[in-house]
Amino acid sequence: MDSKLKLTIIGAGNIGLAIAGGLTRAKLFESKNIILARRKLERISEYAEKGFVLERNNVKAVKQSDIIILAVEPQQVNPVLDEIKDALNSQKHSFISVVTGLTIRQIHKRVGDDIDVVRAMPNTAIAINESMTCLASANGSSKAMKHALEIFSTVGKAMSIDEDQMSAATALGACGIAFFLRTIRAASQGGIEIGFHADKALQIAAQTAKGAATLLLVNERHPEYEIDKVTTPRGVTISGLNQMEHEGLSSAMIKGIVTSATKAAKLYSTENE
Repeated sequence: MDSKLKLTIIGAGNIGLAIAGGLTRAKLFESKNIILARRKLERISEYAEKGFVLERNNVKAVKQSDIIILAVEPQQVNPVLDEIKDALNSQKHSFISVVTGLTIRQIHKRVGDDIDVVRAMPNTAIAINESMTCLASANGSSKAMKHALEIFSTVGKAMSIDEDQMSAATALGACGIAFFLRTIRAASQGGIEIGFHADKALQIAAQTAKGAATLLLVNERHPEYEIDKVTTPRGVTISGLNQMEHEGLSSAMIKGIVTSATKAAKLYSTENE
């Protein structure tokens, strides 16, 4: 990535700030080259002390940048796109949207078909460079896609998918952070019930979850392969697993993911176009 490139994040809320923090931590951008744009700057005043540029005026922010990341709430999309469309330059700007449910076609309808657009769905682990980000573009070899892959590969793992899979990516990758955190919380509560203090129970549960995920990523095996290593005939592990399945563990997770994916597809509906 060219060190002279400047990045604007429009909608510097939780995910926008997580992206900014991850990019500077990974040293892909210096904080002075990242503009954080939002109306109420007093809420992020501490970021100015870290060297980020704060800007209320979205048009001004866009004109100063090469890469634009749109990270506003779905209900804010139309006014923001209408506001900045004349400032966007097809020869200069790469446009990346992390807005749930907002399609490339819907963006082009507002800003013009000549703007290079990528959809991205990271998660909040981007703040510690551990995001899983799914990317979709009408042109997989475009400048914007190359920028997006470099940005999001630096702050975790990035994967190119078809755009019609983005709602599914939202549920599994972005909402998934909350789902797995809730399962870790549940495990720690079980730990408390069997005798651990809360802090130790949480530490054991979280590290065990990290180990399980790392086994899959490093060994590239199916979860059941690793499960078979720790389940023995009449053993304690299989007894616990079977009880969890009787209580609907897998079914509940699957239903939750499907529910989130369905809702994600409707957040920015055709009525908003």
